[in-house]
Amino acid sequence: MNSEELELSLRSEFDAHLKKVFADMQKQVADFQGTALGKPRDASDALEQLRAMQGRTIVFHTGLALLDARSGRCRRALVDVASTFRQLGDAALEAYLERDQPYDCAGSVKVETLGIALFTRVASDDPTALIGLPLIRLTDMLIAEGIHPL
Repeated sequence: MNSEELELSLRSEFDAHLKKVFADMQKQVADFQGTALGKPRDASDALEQLRAMQGRTIVFHTGLALLDARSGRCRRALVDVASTFRQLGDAALEAYLERDQPYDCAGSVKVETLGIALFTRVASDDPTALIGLPLIRLTDMLIAEGIHPL
């Protein structure tokens, strides 16, 4: 077995072990002036959400839990991402919705694709939370459990 095959084998074993022992759960909601915005009902609802958020700073709250199935211990975190929206016309918003179809995303934003163009600013100690899974915080939790990803 060469070094590449060994590394692949070890990664595969590590991934299988991790999936067997730990489960992660996450949920995201957009806080718009004290009102929770979840996923839009349809394209019309998505357009209304985006229109309302233009020029405003919205906080996306992403909750994360990591459950150790062996011990029953559950680590929890809430990661906030303050996101300031651009002022865009309906034509741009409709084009975004048609291209990205972010109907399964809180606040009608799919930031990992064209949705990033909706913002002028994104601020957080873990900006990956905006895609729905705060990877920096998850890594911290795994390290605290003795699992080092590197």
